[in-house]
Amino acid sequence: MKLSAEGIKNREEWINRGYALPEFDREAAAAATKKDPVWIHFGNGNIFKAFQANVVQKLLNSKVLDRGLTVAEGFDYEIIKKMNRPCDDLNILVTLKVDGTVEKTVVGSVLESLILDSSNAGQFERLQEIFAEESLQMASFTITEKGYSLEDQAGDTLHAVQEDFVNGPGKPDSYIGKVASLLYARYKAGEKPIAMVSMDNCSHNGDKLRDAILAFAEKWTGNKTAEEGFLNYVRNSGKVTFPWTMIDKITPRPDESVKKMLEEDGVENVEPVITSKNTYVAPFVNSEETEYLVIEDSFPNGRPPLEKGGVIFTDRETVDKVEKMKVCTCLNPLHTCLAIFGCLLGYTKISDEMNDPELVKLVETVGYKEGLPVVVDPGILDPKDFIDTVLKVRVPNPFMPDTPQRIVTDTSQKLAIRFGETIKAYLRSEELDVKDLQLIPLVFAGWIRYLMAVDDEGKEFTPSSDPLLETCSRYVKGITLGNGKDTASAIAPILHMDNVFGMDLYEAGLAGKVEGYFEELTAGPGAVRATLRKYVG
Repeated sequence: MKLSAEGIKNREEWINRGYALPEFDREAAAAATKKDPVWIHFGNGNIFKAFQANVVQKLLNSKVLDRGLTVAEGFDYEIIKKMNRPCDDLNILVTLKVDGTVEKTVVGSVLESLILDSSNAGQFERLQEIFAEESLQMASFTITEKGYSLEDQAGDTLHAVQEDFVNGPGKPDSYIGKVASLLYARYKAGEKPIAMVSMDNCSHNGDKLRDAILAFAEKWTGNKTAEEGFLNYVRNSGKVTFPWTMIDKITPRPDESVKKMLEEDGVENVEPVITSKNTYVAPFVNSEETEYLVIEDSFPNGRPPLEKGGVIFTDRETVDKVEKMKVCTCLNPLHTCLAIFGCLLGYTKISDEMNDPELVKLVETVGYKEGLPVVVDPGILDPKDFIDTVLKVRVPNPFMPDTPQRIVTDTSQKLAIRFGETIKAYLRSEELDVKDLQLIPLVFAGWIRYLMAVDDEGKEFTPSSDPLLETCSRYVKGITLGNGKDTASAIAPILHMDNVFGMDLYEAGLAGKVEGYFEELTAGPGAVRATLRKYVG
């Protein structure tokens, strides 16, 4: 069984092994897509292959759509060369359900794949042709939050960006520079309208994309490497929009157990490839079944009827409420709780933690009791139902190979949003008292305990990457389990860090609680478990 246009013609063999195949005429759809493209997506990663591409396939199968997707990869060109092209743009989606069942789908909605490289004349000219087409309604992105940044960690403009600012839209090298150049091609073709839709998992993602594109438009029109009208075109919401979105679907890296399952089915060449840029890609993607995509309905050239595939369209204010509901209360904070204490207690799978009574009670209390009272109901998704799905369906799924070690990455950058916003809501409230928060401070103490890089048995581990790991770890360097040192004064500088917690915890009235918890967590081997039992059990 070969994953290719020719290989899936043997439909009976694939179907007999449990695979759903494209039910539309791919050749006819590809011809229509190339002639009159509607949707181009930048970023050929796992979430795109598991989510957006599958939504479009369902709509092609049901004849709601007659054209599919064009995908462009602008960071790692080898993904297209080594994965898309050999598989004729086909991909296998393996949906791992909590009840142990597996759905296997050959997704064929990507009908043209291109390399976003301005030095590749043929590919870049084709992209310019697509952006000049009247039919193009949207360009979407899953390029990660850092993909929109034009600066390095020191706040200096990236070298490639600086070069592109000077040289203009002719042959840019930076990612956003190349996208801005394509948008300029659409401007030159008659100022045609389009929605530029970030679908990355970050707050107010549309603004991040808009600000980055505007920076290029301002520089290029300012130095006259682009026509003056380009800046007005980008600023004109009647021509170009940058909708906000909220996306949620867990798609871990391709898993070895899934690869073996496909090989046992007889699928050939499913071995993942690690590119020269260290991207881990495979002809399959494994994901959970739950998915949410909420999009601000702002499309000046119309849009595909994606609501028929489960996408929710609404206004900007509602997108913001949904995003805050997820990030500040109903999912991300619960993941962080499990990540921190999972590492300390020696877990290597998030799902296994949901068999631990103390950890289950921890996330239930943080979610339902401490977080839910301050959530603003967005109206289109019920917050309690969302948490129910997270804790009863998503996180316990034993077939989702996610780890606390992955999720704990960059925790210093997450605490302010995932917990700080809840604390601020308590401080503003006339009905709620911040002193009633019991377990969010325990999570803070747990993170500081994690910085010691010693688990609950006293064994050393390697902390996951974090930009403030070295800065914060030095305050716990002299602390050992059971040494009786004055831990409160040692960790005080961390508790003052408003860039970590979203506020100075002393000013918020929570520092004393965190100090007390930390002292208990460091009392000796087994103290983490004992502390959890004391306050959670």
